[in-house]
Order: sequence, then structure tokens, then C-alpha cells
Amino acid sequence: MSFTVLVPARLQSSRLPRKILADLGGVPMVVRVAQQAARSHAKRVVVAADDGEIVRACQAHQIDCVLTRADHATGSDRLAEACTLLGLDGDDAVVNVQGDEPLIDPLLIDACAALLSTRPDCVMSTAAHAIDSASEMANPNVVKVVLDGAGRALYFSRAPIPWWRDGYANGLTQLPMNNWPLRHIGLYGYRAGFLRRFPSLPPCPLETIESLEQLRVLWHGERIAVHVSASRPGPGVDTPEDLARVRQLLV
Repeated sequence: MSFTVLVPARLQSSRLPRKILADLGGVPMVVRVAQQAARSHAKRVVVAADDGEIVRACQAHQIDCVLTRADHATGSDRLAEACTLLGLDGDDAVVNVQGDEPLIDPLLIDACAALLSTRPDCVMSTAAHAIDSASEMANPNVVKVVLDGAGRALYFSRAPIPWWRDGYANGLTQLPMNNWPLRHIGLYGYRAGFLRRFPSLPPCPLETIESLEQLRVLWHGERIAVHVSASRPGPGVDTPEDLARVRQLLV
């Protein structure tokens, strides 16, 4: 199994400006993410940055980095350009680790890459874990995924899916004891050839409605294999509160 980890890094963000460079124990967050990813079995970890300030921060800590255009609409577009800059194509395996996941488990990165290598029927892989609370199931910020019998994604949604008709008849108060619903983990493995082709696929209505880019893949008839993890990943950073929590965990 040979793969490259790419970390898309955008300087500006709406909920927490410049979070990619937020200090975590004396190290910028994007550097912390890259260092964590380097504990996986990736042959190379590369940050795909949209700003020279990120490049300089990476260089100061000996982190491999490429500068991409600043006008990309999505992280996938940025990764597609990074693949071109790095000469990755065809069946070369790429794992996308988000730049705001400083506690990502290296074993989960390996699992996502390993799954892709065993599934020639899929152009992508991703991960999920069981949801164990009704409040999490009802939360639209928690993305759910349902699978087919071969472990491939059938659909991703912010809605509570699958809908337990009888159990939810009087309100969403509990979860079924068996076949718990799955929370999607935003970690992706790609075949580089597909990743380079992805930006040319037209956005789809479901993607727009749900605001979930991965639905474009399913809409255009491609398949995504899903690794179901026994444990949930460490928290990511979207808000100032998230940043404070992660800082406490890293003390």
C-alpha cells in the first residue's frame, strides 16, 4: 500500500478566521495536522496551501508544501491542482486529511488508504462510525451515511437516516439497539486520476441542497467505499470553542 496524504489549507475561514495557522502548543495547526498524518504509513505528506504565509509556516517546520491558486471553490479543486503539481495521476492513491483535524488518528488514515487499495469498484474511500445518541442523530451538523451490502455509500445526508419508522413515531428519543446509524467522518481516499477529473463534473442538485460535495460523486454514478471505525475520531476545529477544547487536549 503506497499513498500520499494531501492537506488542503485555506488561510481565510468564516467561523474562525486564519484558523489554519492557529497556535497549538507553539505550532501552527496545519503543521500539527501534517505531523500527525506523518505518523501514518503515507510515503509523503504535502500541504496544499492557498497563501504564501501558510507555505512559510510549513517550511519553518520542514513540512512539504505546494502553493495552489487562491480562487478554488472547494478543497477538492485545490487537491486536484496539487495532484497536477506533484505529478500524481491514474491509480496513485491520495488521502485527503482536512487541515483542521489536528487529532486525526494515523491508523484511520491507513485504514482509508488500505480500503481503497482493495476496492477496484470504487474511485473513493471514506470513513464512518456508529452514532450512539438521539441528539447526535437529529443534529444537522452531523452528517449521516447509509451503506449497501458491499459497504459502499448509498447516500449522505444531514437528515436522520435511516429513518426508524416505528421507533421515531412519537419523536426522536432513542436509537435502535441493532444497526445503529453511521456518522460520516470527513476523511477521503481518492484515486488520483479521479481526483483530477472531479472538478470537471458538474455540481448536482443533491449536493447543493445538502451542501455535501461527496454527493456529486454518487450523482455521477461513481462509488465510494466506507470504512466503519470502532471509535470516533478526535474533535476537529471549526469554532473558537473547538480550538479551546483541542488546546486543552494537547496540554
